[in-house]
Amino acid sequence: MNEENMQPVEDFTKMESIFVRHRNCLLVRGQFTPIFTGYYVHLLEHNLRYEESMDTTLKDMLAAMTLHLTARPWAETIAWTVNLRAPRVNYFVTGNSTFENITGRLFTKDVREPDRNLLYSQTSISGQEPRMTMVEVDTKDPLRWIEHYYEQSEQRPAKCYQLDDENYVLIAAQPGYDEEWFDSLDAEMAAKITEEEETKVLETRKFHFNCGCSLERILPTLSSWKENPEGLFQGAKEITVNCPRCGAHYKVTPEDLSK
Repeated sequence: MNEENMQPVEDFTKMESIFVRHRNCLLVRGQFTPIFTGYYVHLLEHNLRYEESMDTTLKDMLAAMTLHLTARPWAETIAWTVNLRAPRVNYFVTGNSTFENITGRLFTKDVREPDRNLLYSQTSISGQEPRMTMVEVDTKDPLRWIEHYYEQSEQRPAKCYQLDDENYVLIAAQPGYDEEWFDSLDAEMAAKITEEEETKVLETRKFHFNCGCSLERILPTLSSWKENPEGLFQGAKEITVNCPRCGAHYKVTPEDLSK
């Protein structure tokens, strides 16, 4: 993605990273209507439709990923894949802190049935080997998935809640955190933290729903067919190729492949 593709500021979800003094916890929060609007525009543009409960789960994962990216250092690209047994589906979300973009999709066809529900995480930093993590999840609630991920992979507890008006919050414990206070937290308390606790805004970021894919970026994945386009097109004038990250559809012609 480049500056030409960036959207106006009002199309972004503003994320706040807030330190809760005396409790030694990090509060991350955002109002996700801009991201969800971008997500639905994307579905309409590419004629995509997901079953309602799966759609809700994917939206929760987009929110959880954005919260997590904001809690993490800059310059990271993180991808999560959740492979469920029932319904047999793969949820995929990914985001990048440098470009402040988030995207995702779900897969319902040709999904391998696992022996348990698993969350796979990959964290990438330019110039370094990706860091891979796998944790088992035993609930259908994606906000509990992120909590379990923090416990197992981040080695610290976290709580994640959906509040009113498409607001979401993540509270992540820091070294020396107030355990009794943290354990007592619920959604109502989390919504009032900045009113009832001493806090300091550490930074703000802004994220938007955008994959950054294009036909030009998809074509290199078909380069192995350049010498045998007939094997790919099989007499058709064009084929449809889907972006593996967001599900966008692109029409490809033999002329495109020869460029």
